[in-house]
Parts: sequence; structure tokens; C-alpha cells
Amino acid sequence: MARLTGWWTRRSNPEKVELYTRWTYHGLACVAVLISGLPALVATGEVGPVGGWLFLGVLLHTVVVAVLSSRALSWQLGRRERPKRLAAAAAALTAGGCVAVLVLRRATPDAELQMSMYVVAGLASWGAGALALCTVRARHMLALAVGTVAGLVAVATALGLPLADTVPYAFSAAFGTFVFTSTSGFSGWLLRAVWELDAAHRLQARLAVTEERLRFARDLHDVMGRNLSVIALKSELAVQLARRGSADRAVDEMAEVQRIARESQREVRDVVRGYREADLHTELEGARGVLAAAGIRCRIDRRDTGTDLPAAAQSVLAWVVREATTNVLRHSDARHCRVTVSAPSAGGGAVLVIENDGAAARDGGAPGGAGTNGSGPGAPDGGGTAGSGLTGLRERLVVLGGVLEAGPVDGGRFRVTARVPLGGEDRRPAVGEPAGKGLS
Repeated sequence: MARLTGWWTRRSNPEKVELYTRWTYHGLACVAVLISGLPALVATGEVGPVGGWLFLGVLLHTVVVAVLSSRALSWQLGRRERPKRLAAAAAALTAGGCVAVLVLRRATPDAELQMSMYVVAGLASWGAGALALCTVRARHMLALAVGTVAGLVAVATALGLPLADTVPYAFSAAFGTFVFTSTSGFSGWLLRAVWELDAAHRLQARLAVTEERLRFARDLHDVMGRNLSVIALKSELAVQLARRGSADRAVDEMAEVQRIARESQREVRDVVRGYREADLHTELEGARGVLAAAGIRCRIDRRDTGTDLPAAAQSVLAWVVREATTNVLRHSDARHCRVTVSAPSAGGGAVLVIENDGAAARDGGAPGGAGTNGSGPGAPDGGGTAGSGLTGLRERLVVLGGVLEAGPVDGGRFRVTARVPLGGEDRRPAVGEPAGKGLS
């Protein structure tokens, strides 16, 4: 079954919407042939070979309009120039076909009105709908629909068709034209909005990484900038003192340089340690917020969390939440995500389970987990970690005696499970909530 549906599930949401929209227009082309073409064939019994030629004209019109719709959708997405020549050809075929039917009606007034009405309505609505895709302004679409109906009424009046014929033509064409132009306009807007939203999500992820890098760079600059300046000045002073023969003072200055260098080393370690540490409660709430912003419903269950977690265990589980959340956004088409944290007081260790329904990976990566190489975006872009993605998380867990499991499960879901044994003296509340409380 996965092989049969893989062509669909491997696509991102914007790609799915685009594919659905394009095939909708392909299907409408077949409907146009049924609505306009078959009545033309049926009319051959009354109008003779002209009905056959009319059927061929309907087929040509349908093909041209279908190609125009496809290229207009590409223009809506900025992938090609506006198909002006093709639009002009489609407009000419639409107008010519409608005029031909009205002339034929004038020449054979005894022919069945309903058949010719179907042909006119199909040509006008299908053509106007495709032309509406070549514009993005609502007033232009409205003008196109009104102009199509008005032109049809004007031609019917000029040909001297009776009011009993003109009204049905105008009513049927107006209904189809307004429906198709509004639907086409909405389809183009929706397709652009979906792709723009996807681009915004990707940009938001990149900006978050950049912001974290800037924060780390700022903290590191604040720590090292002053100390390095002092080291440079004192070492220069020591050189000058040594050249002047004040060896004792030069030694004192270099001893001070050595002290400042060791202090700087300690401060850098503190900065890096603080950068690597993560708070589990903060990461859980952050995951809920960022997934909700991406349209993914997130449920967080906290079970038996009355037991306090060691700081190291809480930090590594927080990194698992951050990594898994990032990969759900980047590599899956999930709609629901569930995070379960349990730390039973009876022992057995803390267990974190993150499961989502986006088992179809985006860009060939493992769904909701990591890329095919087992790596993914971890600590902001993997910076400052021992490894990246799931590999880096496993290394963190191994240090604490824990394990990490990740892979697809039944029902088209992807599950990441982290287990950490409880131990150590440095302990603090796991998530800062009453025991057994679940949030959704």
C-alpha cells in the first residue's frame, strides 16, 4: 500500500494542494467536453454536418483552455511569464464558438434550444474561468464575467434572436461564468497563499537558528571582549617592561595575563554549558506553541511526574523535545503530535515519547525524526553539540545511561522514544506541574 500511495504521501502540503488544483482543472476539461461537446454531436441530427464541426471546435477550445489553465497556474506561482498569447487564443475561440452557435440557432430556429444552450454555457464559463486565472484582481475577474454575459446578449440581440432564446442563453452563461471565474480566482489565491505560508515557515525556522547564533555570539563577545583587551594590553606592557630591564614587573604582568586567561577559559565554559542546557518545561511549552503556529495540533501528557528529575536528565530530554519538534516541522506533513512524559516514582527511569502522524517524510528525510543520514537540526543548527540530530541526542543519552529509539509505527505514525535512568543528587521538578496532570 505504501508503494501505491507514496507518490502522494511523499509530497509536501503545498505540492499536494498544487497537484489537486491542477488535476481539478484537468477533470473540468473532461466535464466541458461532456457539457458542450456531446450536445453538439446530438445536434447533428437537426443541423447536419455542422454539428460535427462544432464538436471538433469544442474539443479544440477545451484543449487550448486546459493548457492555458495549467500555464496560468504556473504564472500565479511566479514560475513563468503570463501566457498572454495563449489567453488571446482562448478568448478568440470562446467568442468565436459562442457566435457560431448563436448564428446556427438563427439559421435553424426549429432546432432544440436546450442543446445549443448547453454548448454556449460550456464554452463561455470554461473559457472565462481559464482567463480569470490570468489575473489576480477581483475587479478584473468581475469585469470578465460581466463582459462575457453582456457580449453574449449583445450578439444575440444583433442577430435578431427572440427574447425567449436570448434569456435562456444569458441566464445559463451567466450562472456558469460567474461560478467559474470566482472559483478560478479563489484557486489561484489559495495556491499562492499555501506556497507563501510554507516559505514563511521555512524562513521562520532559519530565523530562529540565526537568532540563536546571534545570541550565543553576543554572550561570547561579552565574556571574551573585555578579557582579551586586557590580555593584549598587559602582554604589551610586559614586553615593554622586559625591554627596559624591569623583569620582575614583566613577570608580574604575565602572571596576571595567565590568571585572566584561565578566568576567561572558565567563563567560556560557563557560557557554553548554559547554551547547551535546556529546560524541559520550557521546551514542552515552546513545542506546543510552535507546532500550533504551524497548524499542527499538539497534546502534552504528563504522567507520574511527581518524581524529580536530575538536571542532566531534564536537560537531555529537553533537547529531545527540541530536536523532534524541529524535525516534525521540517521533515513531515503531520497534523497531530502527542508528547508524553512519564517519570514513575516506583523507578524505571524517565520516559519521553513524541509521536506524530506525519509518516511521509519531506525531502526524503525520516518523518518527524531526522534525515536519511540520521542527522537533522538539533541545537540550533547543531552548534555546540556532540554531533547533530538523532546521532547527537543518542550521544547525550548514552552519557546518562539512556537510550533513544526512533522509527515509524503502525497507522502511518512516527515515534521517538527517549529513556533516561533516574539517579544523581542534583534534582529539580521535572515539569513544574502537579502529578498526573495532562494538557491538550
